[in-house]
Amino acid sequence: MPSLLAVDLGLRTGLALYGANGRLRRYGSHNFGSVARLRRGVAAVLADADDPAWLYIEGGGPLADIWAREAERCGIAVRLVSAETWRAALLYQREQRHGEQAKRVADALARRVIVWSGAPRPTALRHDTAEAILVGLWGVLDVGWLERVPEDLRRR
Repeated sequence: MPSLLAVDLGLRTGLALYGANGRLRRYGSHNFGSVARLRRGVAAVLADADDPAWLYIEGGGPLADIWAREAERCGIAVRLVSAETWRAALLYQREQRHGEQAKRVADALARRVIVWSGAPRPTALRHDTAEAILVGLWGVLDVGWLERVPEDLRRR
């Protein structure tokens, strides 16, 4: 079954893997520590991602280029997405006024995605991982694996 890997870009990278049913399979954070280690490690992350059909990357620039080149070499479709794009689709405008507020709301929503998906609950959830989870949620909506944000994830 194909999967979608979402990446919150950085030397400390948030990762979220979704199945074609639109549910989060696993998530975490990886500290590459340097560009050289990231360059060497991307292939292993992609190989461990259970047949990824899509790679969604939040961010751009040289680090995104490393991910995109390796994904394309493996036949994985790549989509770059800005934080503003997925936040506009998943958060209310009032929740995006300040970066710190948006991160707090993203953390709470990511935790709901984890519960809804039946994924193991985190002992701690780093902001890069929470954002990767939401980039991935936006990605599964974008590719059509989910038609809309599930009711259990909507805020009242």
